[in-house]
Amino acid sequence: MVGRRVLSMLKNRRGVAQASPAASPLPAEEGKAKSWARKVVSGALIGLTGGVALSAIDDLVIYHGCSSKAMEKASKNPAVTEAIGEPIVRGPWYNASLAVAHKRNSVSCTFPVSGPQGTGIFQLKAVRNGDDTWFSILRPCDWEILIMEALLHVPGNEKKEQTFRISVSDNPPLDCKPCVIARKPQPSEKNAQENQPKDS
Repeated sequence: MVGRRVLSMLKNRRGVAQASPAASPLPAEEGKAKSWARKVVSGALIGLTGGVALSAIDDLVIYHGCSSKAMEKASKNPAVTEAIGEPIVRGPWYNASLAVAHKRNSVSCTFPVSGPQGTGIFQLKAVRNGDDTWFSILRPCDWEILIMEALLHVPGNEKKEQTFRISVSDNPPLDCKPCVIARKPQPSEKNAQENQPKDS
């Protein structure tokens, strides 16, 4: 009985081996196609991951440049240093918000700060000075802060808690003046002006 089973297994193996050469080209082609598809998908995923990582690094560099400029400006402002004290410490980057526009040449940034006497949030809008090339991520950029406000909270022991809004911009906003709209003369007005007799 055992002998018959061994013989039948050997016969089945020979039958499979003889049948497989005729069927083998189809699985080999499928294997090559699947292998090529896997390589394409993995290459696309690696490229996508690299792009996301590069964008995140660029945002971090932008945040660091803008917030450093803002910290420098705030430390020179006596109203801010009087309210929360010195040294003013920048909060963690993951609590900040950053919005870039115009091909990453303008930025709106909000980030937390703290000092010995209180805490706050700096809000700013800035533009980048200089050229915009592929290698600009490798060089520090010079940012010009257009508008900056400090929202400061000072807890009080004996006094009430105080909240301040301080404008830290170099150039305070200008007074609003009414706009004057230049009006083009209508065609009928042009004809009337041309038909008027000229004084000689």
